[in-house]
Amino acid sequence: MGPSEPAITVRTGHSVVELDREQALTLLARAPFGRVVYTRDALPAIRPVNHLLEDGRVIVRARLASQFSTAVQRRAGIVVAYEADDIDLDRRTGWSVVVTGIARPVTDTTRLARYQQLLQPWIDAPMDGVIEIEATIVSGIRLVDDL
Repeated sequence: MGPSEPAITVRTGHSVVELDREQALTLLARAPFGRVVYTRDALPAIRPVNHLLEDGRVIVRARLASQFSTAVQRRAGIVVAYEADDIDLDRRTGWSVVVTGIARPVTDTTRLARYQQLLQPWIDAPMDGVIEIEATIVSGIRLVDDL
């Protein structure tokens, strides 16, 4: 398109609506899984995991020998992001939520046993660690059909 040509706006019939913290966490709590984003060798790394929400924290299980667990164990208090979404590709509607906060290993034996019971692994591998992520920054959007 040249400088004298008018811009063409394509109307999709969809809008993006920002979610408040409570709305975003409610949707996240219903999602069966999400993606944890952390730093590995100074580069972003992403892993899918299942989760639960409790007291303003995202709780995930992981193998203690995994790169994610190792990163958290080595540098307790690292900043990570957690993302989950539910998008209908045909209708182009849905939502996406991102939680950013400090990740720490859960070491309290009572909490550890409880979370290990509540969060069943999806794969046939030992998931012997539990990590909690503080929901310090919570953002979310909903894609809605205007029609």
